[in-house]
Amino acid sequence: MGQLKIDNVTHWSIPVNNLEESEQFYQDILGLDYQGRLGNSNMACFTVAEHSILLCQRKEPVVRTPEQDNRLHHSFTVSPEVFEKGCQLFHAQGIRVVDLIYREHGFFPGRELYFLDPSGNLLELRDPTWQAGMPTPTYEELARS
Repeated sequence: MGQLKIDNVTHWSIPVNNLEESEQFYQDILGLDYQGRLGNSNMACFTVAEHSILLCQRKEPVVRTPEQDNRLHHSFTVSPEVFEKGCQLFHAQGIRVVDLIYREHGFFPGRELYFLDPSGNLLELRDPTWQAGMPTPTYEELARS
């Protein structure tokens, strides 16, 4: 018997500790489009481009660290301007930044900013326009620019 052929992704789910706090973060900080709660469930739907993301309230809050899940994360593609604005916003809001990487090779070259949402989920802003030979300012330099 052959393999299935998946047509598209319906949605991805992200577990969160506090749905209201996470709704605010994903809408007000990341700028995802809030679609609303799913009925009487503890889930909220957001969209970005053609993708849907469900925030799902955990039954028991869990504190995660990026190292626990081998850097399991969700990545968002942004323009260079939004990448730099993100650095400034995260710095001003006290959002924990884990790493800034300038990736010259591989499947996803570009500059990558890893940060945590309020539940400790590792997220990434990725600017695919950055290329080897371009400037490599630190997070602190970007945050203050």
